Amino acid sequence: MPARTVLSSDDIDRAVTRIAHEILEANTALQKSGTSNLIILGIPTRGVLLAERIAKVIARNEPGTDLSQLLGRLDITMYRDDLAINPTRQVTETLIPNQGIDDKVVVLVDDVLFSGRTIRAALDALNDFGRPRAVKLAVLVDRGHRELPIRADFVGKNLPTAREERIRVQLTESDLENSVVIES
Repeated sequence: MPARTVLSSDDIDRAVTRIAHEILEANTALQKSGTSNLIILGIPTRGVLLAERIAKVIARNEPGTDLSQLLGRLDITMYRDDLAINPTRQVTETLIPNQGIDDKVVVLVDDVLFSGRTIRAALDALNDFGRPRAVKLAVLVDRGHRELPIRADFVGKNLPTAREERIRVQLTESDLENSVVIES
């Protein structure tokens, strides 16, 4: 079966905008202020790109938001449980905003939520940097098939898939086009 596009560029843009607004609303309800005590951490590779897009939407809607205090990246490579199977993963730099994560609401951002193992690794990595008030999860695509009890708080699109299918997220910053494709 050929690959089929399930999210176009416009669909991705709408999903990112909606996720950003949902994060802002949830944080306002929790903190009584839009971006106060909010940190958005992208998980490399495409989670970082999505986190940047989400943070930019939030900054446009919350005047005075400092992107350097809102946005970071969390490398989880050394926390993965599949390094013996896939040892070629490249370690990238973790960047935590200067104020740290203690007592902050941290939103982890990734492109696809599948088994939950990447997020488990991210939670382990996060522990090395402090103790957040709360940790939320934003994903562009939730495809099901969870192996761990992990659920996304903010989802761009739920895409039930067969286990053998593959979701390919393409973003212009790394792939020169915006789309989400299911491949058999």
